[in-house]
Amino acid sequence: MLLLDFSSFGFDPSLQESIDISGYKTPTPIQQKAIPVILQGKDIIASAQTGTGKTAAFLLPVLNKLITGNFKDAEVHALIIVPTRELAVQISGHLDGLTYFSSISSIAIYGGGDGESFVREKQALSKGVDIVVATPGKLISHLNMGYVKMRELKFLILDEADRMLDMGFYEDIMRIISHLPKERQTLLFSATMPPKINQLAKSILIDPVEVNVALSKPPEAIKQLAYVVHEAQKMPLVKKILSDTAHQSILIFCSKKQTVKQLTAQLQKQGFNAKDIHSDLEQNQREEVLLSFASKRLPILVATDILSRGIDIDQIDLVLNYDVPADGEDYVHRIGRTARAQTKGSAITLVNPDDQRKFQRIEKLIEKEVEKGIIPEELGAGPAYNTGRTERRGPIREKGFKSSEKKHPPHIPEKREQKLQITKKPQ
Repeated sequence: MLLLDFSSFGFDPSLQESIDISGYKTPTPIQQKAIPVILQGKDIIASAQTGTGKTAAFLLPVLNKLITGNFKDAEVHALIIVPTRELAVQISGHLDGLTYFSSISSIAIYGGGDGESFVREKQALSKGVDIVVATPGKLISHLNMGYVKMRELKFLILDEADRMLDMGFYEDIMRIISHLPKERQTLLFSATMPPKINQLAKSILIDPVEVNVALSKPPEAIKQLAYVVHEAQKMPLVKKILSDTAHQSILIFCSKKQTVKQLTAQLQKQGFNAKDIHSDLEQNQREEVLLSFASKRLPILVATDILSRGIDIDQIDLVLNYDVPADGEDYVHRIGRTARAQTKGSAITLVNPDDQRKFQRIEKLIEKEVEKGIIPEELGAGPAYNTGRTERRGPIREKGFKSSEKKHPPHIPEKREQKLQITKKPQ
């Protein structure tokens, strides 16, 4: 059944008022499929990528149950476990808006805080709070001290479950669950569904309903372009792109934390207003950097894939992949940070010879050949983009062909190339 607006779910008036003010309009596919199931009290395993509205898909029905239910005070009633501090802060922000007209309380618990924040967390966990949004490690620190009240917990939500398992949180998750009552409603949300997610689901969910929203292809509003380069050409090309284009909000993704630091240092040395965000920063530093970027005071942010799923900032007009991500889903998540809220955006990826196969798998996943840009002449020639089979090494021996003879390799047609459309900065 197609639901045209959120009033079709029959939410409590106080929640509906917050929904209206927050600007929610037509429910997304994951919201239409998941919300009715959760309202019915069933466990759910849902597959949906970032940007599909999955956060509201679990927050809205759980909030409605908390508002309309009769739950004991001085207890934690809902627990949302997330992989990163950024995602915890993001979900906490959504909760602040959606609970404005109700008495529902919530707190975000994550590492990197000071003594004052720890005291505040301890008070909430010991005296009771309706919703806790937490990263695994920090929550376990509190659980070990014995004052966390979760005997009356009714809802457990695992968000970005695949990312948590990739980050090695399986044992921590199971340890947390050992402290929870067995009678509860469990909601598992994941961008992908590898076998280990199914194994986790079987161990913690009871007769779950499966909801799947296929991985969306990048929207047409994103102008995708790739440069096939040698590794040594990456930095000069990045500087050229940043110098010659009029982008006001640029998010650069690197695959390694060390690369993030090195790239940021070199950009700053060249006079660019750039900062990085990574796990070595204190939480208040990370929040300050994100706030500066969101408010457009900081034009260039360099980050790892932690932010590909944990950042909710509109009007990013360029995503630049300094490295090709490990898999296609991460590519879609990365470039999905631009062209949000009905805006247009660009996504540029730098592909070195070692990353060509990974990028070809990405092109296959998104069912699109990404246009290849022409490297500026002053940077030298780039490597060929080999779309055929891997070249054989050593002499070619065929029946009736002597190894002393020369055999010319088959002609490989050149790939169609397109220059980067550059909008010059106003003088």
